[in-house]
Amino acid sequence: MASNAASVGRPLTRDESSTLFAQTMGLVALTAGAFALGTYAARNVAPMWGWIFLIAAIAALFGMSFVAQRSQQGAVGLLLAFGFLIGAGVAPTIVYYASADPQALWQAGGATGLFVLGFGTAGYATRRDLSKLARALTWALVALIVVGVIAIFVQIPNFDIIYAVLGLVIFAGLTAYDFQRLRRTQDIRAAPLLAASIFLDILNVFLLFLSLTGNGRD
Repeated sequence: MASNAASVGRPLTRDESSTLFAQTMGLVALTAGAFALGTYAARNVAPMWGWIFLIAAIAALFGMSFVAQRSQQGAVGLLLAFGFLIGAGVAPTIVYYASADPQALWQAGGATGLFVLGFGTAGYATRRDLSKLARALTWALVALIVVGVIAIFVQIPNFDIIYAVLGLVIFAGLTAYDFQRLRRTQDIRAAPLLAASIFLDILNVFLLFLSLTGNGRD
């Protein structure tokens, strides 16, 4: 890990910015590996356990925000635990598609890679401040989740497709914003938190694409 010499309040040097980018994306890759391991480990558990794993993953994510400024190693440990737990939490969904329609997984994975590459690059490169847009999109995401809960009890025609498309629009902006934060941050110790945010973008985009590619083949 890089040293904590770069602190909040002064811009990072070019070398420090490069280090932060490499460190953050490396942690994203490690989290993805932990996610895959968690999915594999929980491939045969009852669906009820998925909710327990998801709650534990949320707890690990909140714990990171308290630990990050005190111990970067501790934050990395919680990040990997988060990746493993959320992988275990979504294992029933991944296993279902892996058995029912493996092609949907590959299509969703490829679409996710292109999506994140495109909007991440745009966000990293743009000079426009995306923070106001991100706040609006966060509230839009909350509203979409609420509507999704309502749709459990109220039949809405083609809701799965509408939900996925709107979700992708929202995460296009949030992905761009998170990559802009990666460029603008002034604290190299923020790598674990940035990695968690980017990984969540990637995971949500993947699941949304999965619902589209698997639509009609459930």
